Amino acid sequence: MVDFIGGSLFPVLIIVILILSQSIKMVNEYERVVIFRLGRLSGVKGPGIFLIIPIIDKAIKIDLRVVAIDVPKQAVITKDNVTVEVDAVVYYKVVEPGAAITQVENYMFATSTLSQTTLRDVMGQMELDELLSERESINKQIQDLLDAYTDPWGIKVTGVTIRDVALPETMKRAIAKQAEAEREKRARIILADGEFQAAERMKDAASLYQGVPTAIKLRELQTLAEIAREKNLIVVTQSQNLETGNIAALSKAISEKKEL
Repeated sequence: MVDFIGGSLFPVLIIVILILSQSIKMVNEYERVVIFRLGRLSGVKGPGIFLIIPIIDKAIKIDLRVVAIDVPKQAVITKDNVTVEVDAVVYYKVVEPGAAITQVENYMFATSTLSQTTLRDVMGQMELDELLSERESINKQIQDLLDAYTDPWGIKVTGVTIRDVALPETMKRAIAKQAEAEREKRARIILADGEFQAAERMKDAASLYQGVPTAIKLRELQTLAEIAREKNLIVVTQSQNLETGNIAALSKAISEKKEL
């Protein structure tokens, strides 16, 4: 009799164990489970251990961590008719698991596709110079648009980063020539500005010398002292009235002295 009761309870015990194994669920801190009971949204469970009703309840697990989407290179025609290839990364996370399951069929695919189209639309409204110089503002603009589109899906776009803007070779050469011309222009402006400042200083010095004749004499003596440090033959005339013959005689006398 005992053996009969034990034999009949064993299958029931097995069934109970199977039901409990299907009823007990556990998810991590960064996960949530969306419960559907007989096709209707019952709620969101987790983290930790919880119970569901087998067969009646359907559980769908959602990861709440930030996901990075590597947006493939997109061919974009800018506002000034330049074709570029843009590569970007979009970061998002699920903030409302129930909406991510009920409002969109596949939120991962939908977010990735939307990122590509939004990237092309935003950059197609800008000129090439804006794409190259205002990446931070473009990142912010794309992020705001994506966040507004994905908000009904329970998705939060946390960041957008444009990794690369590939230009055609002809455009690269044109930009290089433009940069070289810009550098040359700046160099000429700096040189001209230096010449102007030097001319201003020389004009001021000439005005001072003209007002104080003694100063010009002191300047001549200083120049002679500087020349004396060199060993080259230099004839310096301190007066405009010195005749050419006297200069020649002085040069000859100095030359004869050096030969001796």
